[in-house]
Amino acid sequence: MGHRNTRVIGGIVGLAIAGVLCALGLVMTSNANFAKSYTAEQLGRQNITFKTLDTLTEEERGSSCLVRYAGQKLITGKQAECYANDFIGEHVKDVAGGKTYAELGGPERALRAKVAAAQTANDPALADLQKQHGAMKGQRDTLFQGETSRGLLLTSFGFDVLGAKAEQAATVAYLVAGLLALLSLVSLVRGRRSPKARTVTDPGSAKAIRGEKQLVDA
Repeated sequence: MGHRNTRVIGGIVGLAIAGVLCALGLVMTSNANFAKSYTAEQLGRQNITFKTLDTLTEEERGSSCLVRYAGQKLITGKQAECYANDFIGEHVKDVAGGKTYAELGGPERALRAKVAAAQTANDPALADLQKQHGAMKGQRDTLFQGETSRGLLLTSFGFDVLGAKAEQAATVAYLVAGLLALLSLVSLVRGRRSPKARTVTDPGSAKAIRGEKQLVDA
């Protein structure tokens, strides 16, 4: 195969690959736009607003993102990450001395069993045990709500990050497709301008053929 055909075929294949990359970029762009709009829509429905700057506690002022988003409505993935980690995350640490909902499960069940046993035995310590159990159960309920809200917000943040990654991948796909299309067009142009391949005949072979023909005629 001559250089001319090779360049033409290479150019056609390159344009086909560039087309596939463009299509892939369009799909990624569509996914990125969906992630952004869906995240903003769902977060907006929660009607969460950051505390204004003048209402932030001294501890909360130590968070740069809480200060930056002060007074704003929560509608973006980055805002969701900030609210989940620097606001909810810090506040739930104060509920039960840093323990989580799961960590309080065992102690709460043990205290509940003590309450049941005290009720059966008419233990005078029953009232105190019930008070302790009620306080711990309240802590667990608060932790459950806080940790659930935090998890949902971080899920939204992760979804938003995936959309940003898709947008970056789409940009790369477009750039590669554009470069590949340009190189393919150059290859096609050079292929069309290249002279067609010529068939070269060995002079020695030609003389031998003529000599055989003369012997046959004789």
